Amino acid sequence: MTLDAIGGAGGAWLIAALALGVAELLIPGVFAVFLAIAAAVVGLAMLVVPDMPVEAQIAAFAVWSVVTVAVGRRWYVDYPVASSDPQLNDRAARMIGQAVVVDVAIDANGGRVRIGDGSWPADGPAAAAGDRVRIVAVRGGLVVVEPIDG
Repeated sequence: MTLDAIGGAGGAWLIAALALGVAELLIPGVFAVFLAIAAAVVGLAMLVVPDMPVEAQIAAFAVWSVVTVAVGRRWYVDYPVASSDPQLNDRAARMIGQAVVVDVAIDANGGRVRIGDGSWPADGPAAAAGDRVRIVAVRGGLVVVEPIDG
């Protein structure tokens, strides 16, 4: 199938819309989809008005790009994407409540605890290396711990 068979320049705009749609799947974010919609609108307009000048095509694409991006931005404000995990990207909040092992004894000068595969600076009541403690807060890169009862 040639571009002439699907509308010449209109076909090119539709192919551009398809390429932008595929790009949206390959790159992070939600921006290319709006440009894909704008290109598709221009492509469909070219099927109706096949002799539209190139300048008018580019202007139409620019206008529709602004319109679709504005509508998309408004959509994401009105209908935010809610995660089932509100702490998804908040590593500090995810650590609170976690039981960890003291790596370097905690004293008046602090100590270190093992979190996952790393060792983090810790503050809290005195605890010997090997004791289990619970994280109660995170302040910057410092975890605040308390003994685990029982």
